[in-house]
Amino acid sequence: MAKQVWSDQENDLVVADYFEALALELAGQSFNKAERNRNLAELLNERSIKAIEFKHQNISAIMWWGLGQPRISGYAPAANFQLSLVDAVQRRLQQNVGWPVPAHRPTRDSQTTHGVLREPTALRLDPPPAFKNEPPVMEPKFAAAIARKYNVAARDEANRTLGLAGEEYILAYETELLRASGRHDLAKRICWTSQVDGDGAGYDIHSFEPNGDDRLIEVKTTNGWENTPFHVSRNELAVADMRRQHWSLVRLWDFAREPKAFEIRPPLNAHVSLTPTSFLATLN
Repeated sequence: MAKQVWSDQENDLVVADYFEALALELAGQSFNKAERNRNLAELLNERSIKAIEFKHQNISAIMWWGLGQPRISGYAPAANFQLSLVDAVQRRLQQNVGWPVPAHRPTRDSQTTHGVLREPTALRLDPPPAFKNEPPVMEPKFAAAIARKYNVAARDEANRTLGLAGEEYILAYETELLRASGRHDLAKRICWTSQVDGDGAGYDIHSFEPNGDDRLIEVKTTNGWENTPFHVSRNELAVADMRRQHWSLVRLWDFAREPKAFEIRPPLNAHVSLTPTSFLATLN
């Protein structure tokens, strides 16, 4: 009879296999799940194929719901897992800082499909997700434990490559939107503000509505699901309040595979819960 508790070595093996398969999927390459699981079973003493498949589903839950990372589409998240598995996933992520990096970042003049990253012209800005009076997808104690071990919002914020790719993606989207509206003149005037003037403006992109009104866009990007938390700075909140007729936050999610987005208009606290995360300390 198989032992119930998975060792760190077993967890590391199954996590390594998951990451290898996920990298193939994100690159648009197919793989044989059954064959991979049979090969993995030979390395895991007394573990059945069914147990290995369920462990992959556990990793999907940790990656997608807990850590704001992409998951293997063929393994639906299953939330009953040991916290030692979270440690194994975190160890793997620490070995791959900045993973996954989008293989291609479309520019404003991009006209063709690159890799598996969907072109900005296919993007649709949806309204913010509505509150659902349903049980949480993950047990609160597990969610809290993951949050203590791994600050997904801070990781996304620190991942400069991810942030730049998301901004560039929305830059291309806004450009094509104005071109499609016949406003080629405005499309030429769009400014990637965070790159031209730095991060102090309180928004990343200065775009326009088809009627010529300013459109000030702050982009927040994640490879995780739509409810992945994100950081908002004090300056961004201030500018959102001062320019609320023109400012908006675009939340890009599932970015590594098939970017989706929703848009939040001020006041932000009507759509999200704002939690202070740091304090300024000055000597007495």
